[in-house]
Amino acid sequence: MSRSHRLPRGRNALPPEEVERLQRERLCRAMAEVMAEKGYVATSVEDVLKHAGVSRLSFYRLFDSKLDCFMAAFEDACELLFERVTGAIKTSGTGDDPMERYKRAITVYLEALEAEWPHTRIYLVEVYAAGPQAVARRRELHAFMASFYADALGVTDDQGRLTCRMLVAATSALVTVPVAENDREGLRAVAPQLVAHVRTLWNSGAFGAGTGPR
Repeated sequence: MSRSHRLPRGRNALPPEEVERLQRERLCRAMAEVMAEKGYVATSVEDVLKHAGVSRLSFYRLFDSKLDCFMAAFEDACELLFERVTGAIKTSGTGDDPMERYKRAITVYLEALEAEWPHTRIYLVEVYAAGPQAVARRRELHAFMASFYADALGVTDDQGRLTCRMLVAATSALVTVPVAENDREGLRAVAPQLVAHVRTLWNSGAFGAGTGPR
């Protein structure tokens, strides 16, 4: 455990709210790391406690159940991934070229998936084992990603937005397989395939008005 995540003792102890914040952070990270090895079903609260070095009493002060902790870790995973992608787009300097913006977005997204591997497995793989609540949240995030792609590509009409929703579904399917198989090289190979296909769709006018050859 890194020094920054150790809880100080004695007279210089942190205030209770800071202790709870650190404990929550450690438990969510532990949930992601244990599930990356064992999967959601096989992971127990006891596994998470041992990995995090947090007491059972502290766990149930913060979370109602394993699923509650999972959902918190899932939200952390989403925040990590989306912060990286949106930050990269804002600073990419790709200007008004929609294909360059998309290329930058998908490249950074896949780099973030690889960099945050335990969180990535929560986001892409273990979410389906966690049950309806987690899957429903994943659907909401798919809708967000479709809007994100639409903004990056400058899509405004219904046809283009439908294509963006289909693109999100296809991207999810393509990246989930290598992540489930712990195949990092396979994940890296997805980016050029997607960029080439989206360029073909763009040139065909599949994203609606304003797209196609220029």
